[in-house]
Amino acid sequence: MIRHGYYAGWRGGEFEASPDGDLVRLYSERDAEGFRRIGADRYLRVVPAVEIDHLHYVSTRCVWRGEPFTVLGEQDGWLRVEYTGGKAPVAERLGLETFDRGVYQAWASRHEVEDVREEIV
Repeated sequence: MIRHGYYAGWRGGEFEASPDGDLVRLYSERDAEGFRRIGADRYLRVVPAVEIDHLHYVSTRCVWRGEPFTVLGEQDGWLRVEYTGGKAPVAERLGLETFDRGVYQAWASRHEVEDVREEIV
């Protein structure tokens, strides 16, 4: 599983999270007590921040074609990667899509990606 964003520990579980001042929005893929459905396989519960055991920002990093990337998502054996090397000529050489000024992304086969690891802030 590729994780990218905030994650919170609450009542023995870990959830995708979105901090909002004194509150934290917790997201789940399954229905649980106190969560309300907000979409297909998506449930939400808002809790006071003081109830949260831990709140971390998680990034998944990797190396693709010898260069550093952040993994933004995963679908059907492909990873959405964003170049973090900061060198436009390298991004061009790799054939990356320009997502925004100075931001380069691509879809990479999971089999071509190396050194996949989480970094927790």
